[in-house]
Amino acid sequence: MTLLQAALMGILQGLTEFLPVSSSGHLLMAQSLFGLNNLVALKSFDIAVHFGTLLAIFIYFHKDFWVLIKGFFRGVMGHKNEDFDMAITLLLATIPAILVGLLLSDLLDQIFYNAIAVPVMLILVAGVFLLAERIHTKRGENRQKITRKEGIIIGLAQTLALIPGVSRSGATISAGLMMGIERAKAARFSFLLGSVAMVAATAYAVLKVIKGDFLMPPTDILIVGISTSFLAGMAAIGFLMNYLRKHTLAVFAYYRIAVGIAFLIWFFWMTSQVGASVANF
Repeated sequence: MTLLQAALMGILQGLTEFLPVSSSGHLLMAQSLFGLNNLVALKSFDIAVHFGTLLAIFIYFHKDFWVLIKGFFRGVMGHKNEDFDMAITLLLATIPAILVGLLLSDLLDQIFYNAIAVPVMLILVAGVFLLAERIHTKRGENRQKITRKEGIIIGLAQTLALIPGVSRSGATISAGLMMGIERAKAARFSFLLGSVAMVAATAYAVLKVIKGDFLMPPTDILIVGISTSFLAGMAAIGFLMNYLRKHTLAVFAYYRIAVGIAFLIWFFWMTSQVGASVANF
């Protein structure tokens, strides 16, 4: 992997981790386009760029995290409050994704992380976005408060994001919309919820690095990947939070459909070209 490829992959990760278009799906497509086939090296690079996006969440929402941390410790000391309840909700809602990730993440990657399944999931989940918006409109609700039960349901939706091509933010925001939660509020909860899962996933990945299961890329590639994913992540969070105050998920649904179809066409065209070359040989 060159520095330019590391920068482009970092930007792609930062943008697609938070926009509801699927980071894993876009990274797979980029890897195919760049001809990057070293899966071990790519896995370690993915860990690095995910750290950059995690850092972006912490910095963008630092005030929210500080309030939640203070509320949590006040609650532990016996002073129950709304922020304590939200902190507990986030922790409980993260458990399903952690359990499914530990038990099934490798299997899900084996089944879905390929050039056909990912674009198909991009298209199918686009339909879920449009359905969620329709249900949200019919309900006519824009509630600001998320109950513990609703938070856990959103957490269950987050487990679907372990399937490449789904999108963590897309799955969780859609679940929130279906329950009548206001879009920006659903997006904020989605990012806060995702940060807890990303901390757990990053810690698990670091443990694997320490054990020698993954080899980290060269330092310059590492720095470029983390830096670009962080900057792109900050931009993506800010954009989406502002965008969803006045707009729906429809544009992301249409984008996913277009990209999914385009990648399928490209993949089958490349496959046919290889087949023709073998036949001519």
